[in-house]
Amino acid sequence: MDSHKQKREIRARIIAQREALAAGTRRAWSSAITERLEALPEYRAARLVAAYASYRGEFDTAELIEHALAGGKRVVVPRVSPRRDRIEFFFVGDPRRDLAPGAWGIPEPRSHCAGLGGDALDLVLTPGVAFTRRGERLGYGRGFYDRFLAQYGGRPRLVAAAYSIQVVERLPTEAHDRRVQRVVTEQETIVIGNDAGNQP
Repeated sequence: MDSHKQKREIRARIIAQREALAAGTRRAWSSAITERLEALPEYRAARLVAAYASYRGEFDTAELIEHALAGGKRVVVPRVSPRRDRIEFFFVGDPRRDLAPGAWGIPEPRSHCAGLGGDALDLVLTPGVAFTRRGERLGYGRGFYDRFLAQYGGRPRLVAAAYSIQVVERLPTEAHDRRVQRVVTEQETIVIGNDAGNQP
């Protein structure tokens, strides 16, 4: 089976499992993940955090974004470009005011939000469908994050937040795929030793 077909099948299976979770389970697990994320030394030290607005069955980022802003951190959230060929990050100060449904119905920063510009990110909360204990990541198939992160060498720290059902034994990977250094679930924090976020 070729890698593209494998990826499609894994995406379909994991998304179905994720969306089958009861709403109460998702809330409880998201809250537990948020607590673990906030306990990370790299999160505590971060001044500028790239997050994302969760969609459908994803880990709910709302509490993390709210706490980060309340704690004095600056937060940026991605918006898909008009041509839908890349993502760009914009500052969010009040998610209720600053976010609205955008591409594919995913909440994105509104037009009044300032762009990231040349500010250096400290930590990127990296979305994905599935992850391994080696930091491999399966995204949604558009390559937005791999292309965005290609401009950043070993900085910033790449952290994934996922339910435990999203952690799998292995994933098909390609040379351009970026790995994460932490995978945080409701059960554990997986520390990966690839600090550059690249293939070893």
